[in-house]
Amino acid sequence: MSNAIEVKGLTKSFKSTVKDSVQRTEVLKGVDFTVQPGEIFALLGSNGAGKTTTINILTTLMSADGGTASICGYDVAAQPDKVRQSISLTGQFAAVDDILTGRENVILIAKLRDVPHPDKVADALLERFQLTDAAHKRAGLYSGGMKRRLDIAMSLTGQPPVIFLDEPTMGLDPEGRLEVWKMVQELAQNGTTILLTTQYLDEAEQLADRIAILNGGVIIANGTMDELKQLFPPAETVYVEKQPSLEEIFLAIIGAKAGH
Repeated sequence: MSNAIEVKGLTKSFKSTVKDSVQRTEVLKGVDFTVQPGEIFALLGSNGAGKTTTINILTTLMSADGGTASICGYDVAAQPDKVRQSISLTGQFAAVDDILTGRENVILIAKLRDVPHPDKVADALLERFQLTDAAHKRAGLYSGGMKRRLDIAMSLTGQPPVIFLDEPTMGLDPEGRLEVWKMVQELAQNGTTILLTTQYLDEAEQLADRIAILNGGVIIANGTMDELKQLFPPAETVYVEKQPSLEEIFLAIIGAKAGH
């Protein structure tokens, strides 16, 4: 089975000017990983680790300095049009048109992707993300959480085989966050490949089939949750004094009285 995403030796540096001298900062120093079809792959790392840079390269928004990357067998550098037809991207900030209504935003993407029956597709996605009541309101009037839900709904239009989710639940309330989790899991079950970045470690633990940790410009760990646990020192048994609850005190007192 060929990999849905394949990255080998990816490098990227950025120029900066300090006191009239040009310096280069290496962000990616040889990143390697693969993602299998239908897999949820979480890319973790602290701020500035290079997660978004990696996604920008894989989605053709930025060119790499070195290494290779392919999506669904298409080379990111040599076949960018084919790559764009195979992916969808939800960035860290909602990319919606504030002038259009929520429904019009989804219909626009559906038409751009040549999806049959764009009206029906839009209605179904808006209902799924609890935006039906706001479907005919301008997106500029949406709250931050509503815009985020709309942005993700737009990214799911047309069911692309590979979806990139960069901080997908940023700004969402707990209910919206759980809905996104459910959607991600359903997509993966139907064969969609998902690469996500997140600052919420519980999110990665809940969703990801495999997790990679990006640090210092390279992947320092990559595996399932169980495999990553093997890298952690053995658990230490700690005994903690347990304070009785009011219920336990009450039952104990009642029991003592009954014994007299």
